[in-house]
Amino acid sequence: MQHFLTTEDLAIETINNLIQRAQLMAQTPENFQSLARHQQLATLFFEPSTRTRLSFTSAMHSLGGTVLGFESSLSTSTTKGESLIDTIRVVSQYADIIVLRHPQAGAAELAAKYASVPVINAGDGDHLHPTQTLADLAAITQYKHRLNHLTLAFAGDLKYGRTVHSLVQALLQYGQNRFIFVSHSSLKIPVTLRTQLMAKNIDFIEINSFDDIHAPLDVIYMTRVQAERFENPDEYEQVKDAVQLTTAQQKLLSPNTLLLHPLPRGQELPTYFDHFPQAHYFDQVKAGRFVRMALIAYLLAQKH
Repeated sequence: MQHFLTTEDLAIETINNLIQRAQLMAQTPENFQSLARHQQLATLFFEPSTRTRLSFTSAMHSLGGTVLGFESSLSTSTTKGESLIDTIRVVSQYADIIVLRHPQAGAAELAAKYASVPVINAGDGDHLHPTQTLADLAAITQYKHRLNHLTLAFAGDLKYGRTVHSLVQALLQYGQNRFIFVSHSSLKIPVTLRTQLMAKNIDFIEINSFDDIHAPLDVIYMTRVQAERFENPDEYEQVKDAVQLTTAQQKLLSPNTLLLHPLPRGQELPTYFDHFPQAHYFDQVKAGRFVRMALIAYLLAQKH
């Protein structure tokens, strides 16, 4: 059974093929509107989501399939004490493919062990968010035409930011990329990721401010500080605005710099940047729909 829990589940060639197919789907969506006919996608969102959930729903409908599921654990049998394992076993009887978002790291891997249909990880706690990574890779490919030999700055919540963890791990497979991590000292990348970077002898630095960047950037990837990841509200208040992209940092935006954000955003990326030609975070959202179409079609095809 082929699942998609991390980008490492797919070979680089497969990821590249998915991105190419997503581009074709964006160009001629009418040619793919029956790929998932008579198929059902279950969206099990135990954690709030707007873009990811609607993106999967739109993707499945665009493939000719149908969608069932929930957007809050409060409306499920988990309130009665049902385990995630039993929920997955039950839903496997209704659907042909499952998309799971869960606040617990490792939940998607657990679900995959008990599902009788493909499982897609739509974000598990502060661990990974691999389908957002596919959208990010597709957006970078669209505008930079490559996924290697890039200098990328990641800023904001790098400790809990699963989109950052997923994207960095994926980019490690392409080689010759340089990483700059900009965050408050309490929100640095996890030790596990830092160890991985060092073991692979990857060029990276960790800094506290955009002011410390002097080299040209290919990509700036902003993230919000996530209040929901903090047990102590006071700690969140102290760090929520520690790293912001402001007019003072406009010098970092060369004509060829790609400005991305997985959204939703806070004060770290003011709306006036929306009018900058380098800003492509809403194109990033659009890319997510088509790359999820490509992923769903691929996983359903692997079942047969």
